[in-house]
Amino acid sequence: MAPPAGQIRPAKYLASFVLIVVALYALVFLTGNGSAKPKLGIDLQGGTLVTLTARQEDGAQPSEEALNRARDLIEVRVNGLGVSGAEVVRDGNNLVITVPGADSEGAKGLGQTARLAFRKVIGQPVPAGAVPNPTQSSTPPSGDASTPPSTPPSQSVGSPPPSSGAPQGRPAPNLAAQPSSTPPSSSTAPSSTAPSTPPAPSNVDPKVAKEIQEAKALRQSTDPQVLQQAALMLDCAKADPLRGNDDLDKPLVTCDEKGEFKYTLAPVNPPKEDTETKADDYTNYSRLTGEDISNAAANANPNGTGYVVNLDFKSDGGTKWGSFTAANVQQAVAVVLDGEVMSAPTIQAAISGGSTEISGKFTLKEATNLANTLKYGALPLSFDSSEAQTISPTLGLQSLKAGLIAGGIGLALVFVYCMFYYRLLGILTILSLVLSAVIIYAFLVLLGRVIGFTLDLAGIAGFIVAIGITADSFIVFFERLKDEVREGRSFRSAVPRAWVRSRRTILSADAVSFIAAAVLYVIAVGQVKGFAFTLGMSTVLDLVVVFLVTHPLVALASKSKFLSNSNLSGLGGAAREGAAHRATTTGKTTAVKEA
Repeated sequence: MAPPAGQIRPAKYLASFVLIVVALYALVFLTGNGSAKPKLGIDLQGGTLVTLTARQEDGAQPSEEALNRARDLIEVRVNGLGVSGAEVVRDGNNLVITVPGADSEGAKGLGQTARLAFRKVIGQPVPAGAVPNPTQSSTPPSGDASTPPSTPPSQSVGSPPPSSGAPQGRPAPNLAAQPSSTPPSSSTAPSSTAPSTPPAPSNVDPKVAKEIQEAKALRQSTDPQVLQQAALMLDCAKADPLRGNDDLDKPLVTCDEKGEFKYTLAPVNPPKEDTETKADDYTNYSRLTGEDISNAAANANPNGTGYVVNLDFKSDGGTKWGSFTAANVQQAVAVVLDGEVMSAPTIQAAISGGSTEISGKFTLKEATNLANTLKYGALPLSFDSSEAQTISPTLGLQSLKAGLIAGGIGLALVFVYCMFYYRLLGILTILSLVLSAVIIYAFLVLLGRVIGFTLDLAGIAGFIVAIGITADSFIVFFERLKDEVREGRSFRSAVPRAWVRSRRTILSADAVSFIAAAVLYVIAVGQVKGFAFTLGMSTVLDLVVVFLVTHPLVALASKSKFLSNSNLSGLGGAAREGAAHRATTTGKTTAVKEA
């Protein structure tokens, strides 16, 4: 049988709270790297600063629109929900990224353009230091587990490879038949094929433009012989000027991300003038880029150690992927990110549906960063990153100590006031606030792991303000309890009635505070987002503490003869005021009757 309105089983509620705390701290200590400390912001622990310098294919100065778009995308990548404490600011044609902590590689990776494409592999990949055979056939081999040791480790897409039987190769794209803007020349050195660089406008960097144009003329030629010479000359140890600048409508000679193998790859799209005539040609052209991806996520590798990035295609992308894999069974397809081969698995069977995966022996961090980069979109510019610089805290631990001291003083004043004014109820207030701090701390640690939340001085200010909101909830309940006692009810009978009448007020007040924090979070930028986030989170946790801790503890105290003593509970004054008021009212009524 359910208890009357306002009456509860306190043990049940307190047990629920204990289970929540145990579950949270089990996650804190049993997940992550075992650290039970929240992440701190730049102003408390310092950080890493990286400057990204924009560069365009023609060496011209990037436009304002492109720079602002790149800044917004990088800010989304680095700052996620806006509570990681990272900053991205423009400095002329540079973007300056500051992230908390000493993750220099992670900061550099934020400038990755993340232009993803799927290209068919032409011929055998060769080790980075090997000299390719000029007479090598351009027909792609199978690339399965029987590949000689000079090829990369075998990977596959689709069903497992057959146990026997040689895979059937398919003809490679007829590169010589494709129109070329670069006159091929097989009788001269490859460098002579590079067109002369046109006169550069005043806002163009001639050196950058020349490097890109020469690399394109050599490594994206439509002449197979020039491509073979390009593979011979390519140095995987050097910076690639085509990073993020390769032409998707032309072949590409490039390296894998680790600089261990060289690949010759087919175009992604047919030449523009042949698009209509080759509309159904998926044997040579995948037509798949990052724009066809709807979502990307990092997951554990189901076929081994490490992690993979699972991609979900849009409807058109899923159709292209199915057609391409059906036309290229037992052929290798390269997953190319910013001109580098991430992985080159063999297609074992036609893949229907709108999903696939990128495998490359990623760590969890690498897979997560790549998934986020692909999910949020490619940058409109390519960037060169500077060496990472370590910056010291702008305010430091002294400021943190000062903020904590200020919060401690405010909290102590609240304790003193509650003890003086509410006595036993004041002790319950203090206990509730302590338990609220316990649950908030666990949330800080877990949010730092899950969404990258970092605690800075603005966030600490949000928690200090939330102390007042939490105390207000207690005061509303206790004052309503005093009102019930003034009306002549005992402590025990007053608790359920006071809770029913104060509960709506508490919910309304916290709802207003949460809405204000949510609006501030949406419209704010920078550290103000952190303040709004902590304020809103504390408001929600305040309700958890009031409903699962404060109310049950007060109900337990009301059932104890010792604790319900009016002098000890702090309700004696209210009881005397009520008795005096009733005596005065009764005396006046008697006098009126006698008159």
